[in-house]
Amino acid sequence: MRFTFFEDFLSLVFPKTCCVCKRSLFVFENQLCKVCIGSLPITNYHQRPQNNELSLKILGLTKPNLVISFLQFTKKGTSQKLLHQLKYRNKPEIGVELGRIYGHILSEWGFGSHWDYIIPVPLHPIKLKRRGYNQSEQFALGLSEILGVPISRSLQRDQFTDTQTQKSRMERLENVANVFSVRYFDEIKGKRILLVDDVMTTGATLTSCANSLLMAGAGTVDLAVIAAGK
Repeated sequence: MRFTFFEDFLSLVFPKTCCVCKRSLFVFENQLCKVCIGSLPITNYHQRPQNNELSLKILGLTKPNLVISFLQFTKKGTSQKLLHQLKYRNKPEIGVELGRIYGHILSEWGFGSHWDYIIPVPLHPIKLKRRGYNQSEQFALGLSEILGVPISRSLQRDQFTDTQTQKSRMERLENVANVFSVRYFDEIKGKRILLVDDVMTTGATLTSCANSLLMAGAGTVDLAVIAAGK
């Protein structure tokens, strides 16, 4: 009882607010209010995971089974605001909540038992230490919680690379061509993997990761991101 009273007191002094509209959240809301959740630019890629703009974007670069994105990315839009807070404003809990929301959608569409493991795209240890958390892993945690699929950390990043932001598509592909490797082969051999990242632009990072997993013996590798542009 004392704990509940203390929580109520804190909510009055430091009210939790929606990370999009900044309105105060109800006790049953987390990170996003119901209004903002209802206005999220959710894609329909989970309805056609083998035939959408993202699957065509990486055609010939790797052999994913399914390619999906939770949100449509637009500059200065809701998805960019969420990603900016997740990556640069020390808001890892946003990634978890987005994973939960998307997890419910995927579960409703029959993806609950579709994968053996969820693998987040890893950060290099230097970048992980700077940020304090891996934003892709936070998204994976939310998905794992709802879908009941365990997370594997079999993939590792061996090289520190420059930011991809100002690079062309070809430069991005070359920049991450051989920076990932698999460390637990037995864990992923023959398994159905869901590889997750925060955002897809050219698909270079996800392509490199997927190829490393497939070369190590993964049965299938599907791709999912928080947001992606067309």
